[in-house]
Amino acid sequence: MTRVVLAPDSFKGTITAADAAAALAEGWASVDPTAEFVHRPMADGGEGTVSAFEAAVPGAVRMPVTVDGPAGRRIETSWLLLPPTEDAPAGTAVVDLGSTSGIELLTELRPWDADTAGFGQAMAAALDHGVSRLVVGIGSSASTDGGTGMLSALGARFLDAAGAPVAPGARGLGDIAAVDLSGLRPAPEVRVLTDVTNPLVGPRGAAAVFGPQKGLRTPDDIVLVDDGLRRLAALLGVDPDGAGNGAAGGTGAALVVWGGVLAPGASEVAELIGLAEAIAEADVVITGEGSYDGQSGDGKVPSYLAGLAAEAGTRAMVAAGRITEDADTALFAASASLTELAGSSDAALAEPARWLREAGTVLARSAAA
Repeated sequence: MTRVVLAPDSFKGTITAADAAAALAEGWASVDPTAEFVHRPMADGGEGTVSAFEAAVPGAVRMPVTVDGPAGRRIETSWLLLPPTEDAPAGTAVVDLGSTSGIELLTELRPWDADTAGFGQAMAAALDHGVSRLVVGIGSSASTDGGTGMLSALGARFLDAAGAPVAPGARGLGDIAAVDLSGLRPAPEVRVLTDVTNPLVGPRGAAAVFGPQKGLRTPDDIVLVDDGLRRLAALLGVDPDGAGNGAAGGTGAALVVWGGVLAPGASEVAELIGLAEAIAEADVVITGEGSYDGQSGDGKVPSYLAGLAAEAGTRAMVAAGRITEDADTALFAASASLTELAGSSDAALAEPARWLREAGTVLARSAAA
């Protein structure tokens, strides 16, 4: 009997990691009906972090919350309560930015006005519940607000020269003349999951690298936001060049100010869901993501999973929405591209579950060959 660990990341905007794992299992079982499956859907701090913990941790409970979303409207979302442990006797809250202030929540980009207030409001709800620890994933941000929305929701104030609150989002960054942290809520233990090591400012900073994805269109826009982030860093007393401080439009820096500890998302999630132990007892591990490309080797889920599999002597396989020419497929015993199986990117995006089932079939046949 073949033991298969299913540990894909979400296929961003098309299918969750848990649903991707289920589809891969269906496809594999059509070839190998006696296979035993262990579901360990993964995340690296971005979209799907809450779902990954929910699927892997027995007794996890979704806690509904209503927050101010990045589109300027109230949204219904949730955070996840994990059962008490010796290290966290009142439980751990898992909150991801993607489901509270994420870019996938927008129908159109709002580079100047989207902010991280909803993320902070969900964190505040978890603190009100009395949790001992927070685990927060900060991928998929819709904004470049330096985390000011999040900190404001936790009690901080960002004021202009006249002592009035500045506008939310990147729009208000340039007007910040003073920061009042006297009302900021005390932080519990806070682990911050991210796959980004960029600094807050400069050519590799939040505005320059990620700002265009969020709608900053011109070099002048980027310079304006970068200058605002640099000024904010000085007022908060945080290193603008610190690794990871540029994550989520500068939310990484804001969380460091609050007392959070930045950690590589994939490895932290893997440790918390017992992935290495599951892989050590498996014959095959299948991972995947929407696009497996040249950037997937830098702390992303597939490369991290391949490393765990190599250490355990377990065969690793990958299924991805697309696999580019610069992707390091040598890490895997077999690979399957949904785009190739479906015949086009549009077809793969339209029916990801169907083509993931087909990918599972392909990978099972390769294992039997």
